[in-house]
Amino acid sequence: MIVMVLSLIIQQTLQSRFNKYAKVGINMSGAEISALMLKQNGVDDVKITSINGKLTDNYNPSNKTINLSESVYAQRNIAAAAVAAHETGHCLQHAQGYMPLKLRSAMVPVVSFANNTVQWVLLAGILLVQTLPQVLWAGIILFALTTLFSFITLPVEINASERAIQWLEDSGIADAETLPMAKDALKWAAYTYVIAALGSLATLFYYIGIANNRR
Repeated sequence: MIVMVLSLIIQQTLQSRFNKYAKVGINMSGAEISALMLKQNGVDDVKITSINGKLTDNYNPSNKTINLSESVYAQRNIAAAAVAAHETGHCLQHAQGYMPLKLRSAMVPVVSFANNTVQWVLLAGILLVQTLPQVLWAGIILFALTTLFSFITLPVEINASERAIQWLEDSGIADAETLPMAKDALKWAAYTYVIAALGSLATLFYYIGIANNRR
């Protein structure tokens, strides 16, 4: 319950900060930010696209696309700049062989399978906990993989934000007034991953407790 409340607070604060900083204009759009950041880092094989939604931005290493939401792609404000630079930071991680990103990408197929099956295995395990506890433990192992994935994601996201802030400062796009805004927006975005990882860990311990107390 505590994790759920914290998650809600963080999500609402993130939305509020993004909306606030979206009112602070700069002279480049999110797409232009990404393009310039790629160019200055010698990356020329990545496509920048616009996608639907808000804060749905992502970098897809499988097809080398930076996918920016409508509120980032064409908008000229410091919030859009921070998000675009962050996603481009993931692209630079990929180009430079950043190890946590490589590990995270390698886990995607396994975690995708775990996400699709874990709820059913856990449900069956709870129903059969007295007769076939092995089923619940199988579900716990699957869930543990998703928890591990959440924690591996943390350094990937934090590093991408650090790259974004450093580049925004070095390039002069963010100044003494707007740089703290970019840092604050990305800080709250990072908190969403932290709370997700902690929530996943708490849930994992919950299921382990069920398994250990089956008698």
